[in-house]
Amino acid sequence: MSSEATPTRWNRATPIESRPYANIGIAAASRRSHRIKYMRTIHALIALSALVLLGSACSSTGTGGSRSAKPPNVVVILADDQGWGDLSLHGNTNLSTPYIDSLAHEGAMFEHFYVCSVCAPTRAEFLTGRYFARGGVRGVSTGQERLNIDEHTIAQTFRQAGYATGAFGKWHNGTQHPYHPNARGFDEFYGFTEGHWGHYFDYQLDHNGQLVTGEGFVIDDVTNRALGFIEEHRDRPFFAYLPYNTPHSPMQVPDEYWDRFESKELEMRHRDPDSEDVPKTRAALAMVENIDWNVGRVLAKLDELSLSDDTIILYFSDNGPNSWRWNGGMKGRKGSVDEGGLRSPLVVRWNGQIPAGRTISEVAGAIDLLPTLADLAGIEVAASKPIDGRTLAPLLLDREIEWQDRLLYSLRLSRGRKLVSVRNQRFRLDPAGQLFDIGADPGQREDVSVEFPEAADELVAAANAWLAEVAPNVGPDDRPFPVGHTELTILPARDGVPHGGVQRSARAPNCSYFTNWTSTDDAITWDIEVAEAGDYEISVHYAAAEAGATIEASFQGVSVNGEVSEVHDRPAYGAEADRVPRISESLVKDFRPLSLGRASLPKARGALMLKAVEVAGKQVAEIRYATLKRL
Repeated sequence: MSSEATPTRWNRATPIESRPYANIGIAAASRRSHRIKYMRTIHALIALSALVLLGSACSSTGTGGSRSAKPPNVVVILADDQGWGDLSLHGNTNLSTPYIDSLAHEGAMFEHFYVCSVCAPTRAEFLTGRYFARGGVRGVSTGQERLNIDEHTIAQTFRQAGYATGAFGKWHNGTQHPYHPNARGFDEFYGFTEGHWGHYFDYQLDHNGQLVTGEGFVIDDVTNRALGFIEEHRDRPFFAYLPYNTPHSPMQVPDEYWDRFESKELEMRHRDPDSEDVPKTRAALAMVENIDWNVGRVLAKLDELSLSDDTIILYFSDNGPNSWRWNGGMKGRKGSVDEGGLRSPLVVRWNGQIPAGRTISEVAGAIDLLPTLADLAGIEVAASKPIDGRTLAPLLLDREIEWQDRLLYSLRLSRGRKLVSVRNQRFRLDPAGQLFDIGADPGQREDVSVEFPEAADELVAAANAWLAEVAPNVGPDDRPFPVGHTELTILPARDGVPHGGVQRSARAPNCSYFTNWTSTDDAITWDIEVAEAGDYEISVHYAAAEAGATIEASFQGVSVNGEVSEVHDRPAYGAEADRVPRISESLVKDFRPLSLGRASLPKARGALMLKAVEVAGKQVAEIRYATLKRL
């Protein structure tokens, strides 16, 4: 079967009412249940034999579980802006997510799992097992999303242990090498590196550092690539990371999903219904159902290749919901450090190892996933810096241990402020110093700091000490954009700075392009550092309604220039696919490359500057990228 395989139990045309969890296959679920019970018995006998015979054909990891000679495969699926409440697993009757739900029914579900309030920080914590502020991540765009190059990633840990590694989707932790995923331990990358994308159908993507054109809806497309990767590496351990980019805006989804939701009456609403944008909720839930279908495709591929019992599969999201909608009555949404902005689903399945239907109440976070997956796989964490997370393997494998209470810290950087929230097993302290008993009050409606002053004082002291420790890492970002570490370096408009009358195509820098370049006094710059002196071909990707302008690129006294000799100005697009009007993302355009010439660049840091030597017509050009190709 090709990588286009779909789940055998239903397909995209199957009505939603025909796809409850039971349709995953009652017989299959029963077989899995009996298999799990059988495997537990076998494992117990093997462990007993090992004690009696002082030896066994099976090896053992630090968690004490028996293992076959081949380490387990790992598949990690990460949703973007999906709230805790956006799953039927958690009681939302507005949608159906049978495949994601099945991971909990056949594996384990965490009740109190926490991530960051926005996208890039969560990704950094997953990759490193360390709080994002330690690794230089400061924001979500203009380079602030980059993870310091001296941080070791989960992909490097697994590749060092002999795994094939691939990432398929939204990276969001750096574009240029050595920040690019191919430089962070991933053998294969297909997706985009920026924080959000302006169009989800047949649009430009990155394949191992080269610009390519995607095929179809982006989530389906990156899943196709992941399925191909799994099939290619079926005979060796693989680590497949699928960081999806939905239901992040713009709210685009194929017709078959939208048609089910466009006029749907929502039974479950946000706790303040007047604040809910119902059309956006419908679009988000339609996008989540598309994610669920793709999760089903991954599960079907593992079944097809007889890899289901040899694969750990994990699903979570990167922050709270991106609009006010039903979220279990919790306070806050994306961007907030309250429960609703930080609490994420986490479901983990490993047939025969993790007891089916297990619910875990202990608090845990994204920082725990690296040490947990390494522990389950029986490999060493390849890191030179201390890990903030702890392994959750004992909880997953139902080992009898004494689990110590802990503190989880959440930091939100907003307009120069550093907002810290702290969570232990019972309480959450918010940035204003209010204390909430989350077990009794998940909606954070009653401050109990007067009732529990010792707990409040303890968490305030802990928050202040932790912030003092990490704050020096999240000051002004002075890191240049590296050039010359690979043959081709791409500098998107997101990473550049407009000067004079030049403007961005939208307020949000990610996926934007530069426009309104009308004068020889205008300029566009990128703060770059050339890693290796030599000859480089400097190009721009442009759109222009009129020919004749001359563009000059200069760096450290070296300059080249090229003429815009051909008109290339196709209309901006993307809005026609939006289910609700976009607020901040730029529309997109088709740009074409223009070589400005070859330049001999020194090894140095400075401004790569674009200026117009001559203006023809109303505008020089619109610019999406500058690229430097090492010759």
